Order: sequence, then structure tokens, then C-alpha cells
Amino acid sequence: MAKTGGTPVIETPDGRYIVVKGRLWRRTDPSLGEEARERFVKALMDARRAVKTAKRAGDEGALARARRAVDVAKHGLGERGPVWWTDGAPDQNRRMVANTTYAEWYTGLETA
Repeated sequence: MAKTGGTPVIETPDGRYIVVKGRLWRRTDPSLGEEARERFVKALMDARRAVKTAKRAGDEGALARARRAVDVAKHGLGERGPVWWTDGAPDQNRRMVANTTYAEWYTGLETA
């Protein structure tokens, strides 16, 4: 089991999401080439730093621009926007796992 900032991270059996603190977060599109993935990850990290800087400065305009940049990078990674899988399964991103089709699987992990 991986950790994010000390929090255990669990991947769903189909590899579409990770579960962090009981919430589903869509994973990066696995068909994305390594070069593109690295470019979007760098853009995401830069944008997240810009969010932090804008918050510290109290600059609402810069904060809005930085948040848009985060959104663009997340769309590029496939973590937001249209789903990257093709079987018609709905997007359950950002939902509490207990309220999704993964609830039974997740409950089984907790009792194992």
C-alpha cells in the first residue's frame, strides 16, 4: 500500500481510482505517453505552487489563474474531464467510496 503525505492510498481493482481518506480520486490515464505525463505533472506542480503563492499574497486574480492552470493540467492527465476508459462505466471521481459501486469492495478491505 502506497502513502500520500502519510495517508495510506489504495488503488481500486480496475486501476481507475485511488482511495484517499475514503474518497475516490481518478488516476492518470495509463495510455498517456511518458513525455506528456511528465509535462503535465510539471505543469500541475508549478500551478499548485502558484496557488500557494497567490493565497499567501492574497492575490485573488493570481489565485484564479493558478487554479485554472491546475484544472488544465488535471484535464491533460485525464484526472478530470472525459473519462479515459471505454466500457461506459460512470465517473465516480471525488465521491466517497462508500457511496459508489466500489463500496462493497472497500468494505471488504476494512474487514480483512
